[in-house]
Amino acid sequence: QVQPVESGGGSVQAGGSLRLSCAASGRTFSMYLVGWFRQAPGKEREFVAATRKSDSGTYYSNSVKGRFTISRDNDKNTVYLQMNSLKPEDTAVYYCAVTSRFGFLDSRETYDYWGQGTQVTVSS
Repeated sequence: QVQPVESGGGSVQAGGSLRLSCAASGRTFSMYLVGWFRQAPGKEREFVAATRKSDSGTYYSNSVKGRFTISRDNDKNTVYLQMNSLKPEDTAVYYCAVTSRFGFLDSRETYDYWGQGTQVTVSS
């Protein structure tokens, strides 16, 4: 069992930055993929970024690539999402998700454990 908890959300003007944190507890040694997803009101939850434990590989959706950076601190069992050059369309609830098995890293079905989410609001 792994319990991720997100923090760092808030309100920011377009062009600003935020850093989200995902702290995990439990069987953290078993974490293989850690991903960030987001969901805006009335829309489907979509993939944002993920990091792989084996080689610290990072992956991004086309909509955030070049603006967002995912990183992890294994000693602290924490994954971060640095968000720069924020746009109003980035407004959503951001979720951290964890899985101990390999799968399609951009698919919700791959992940077993989900946090409660943190709100990010970007105003124009």
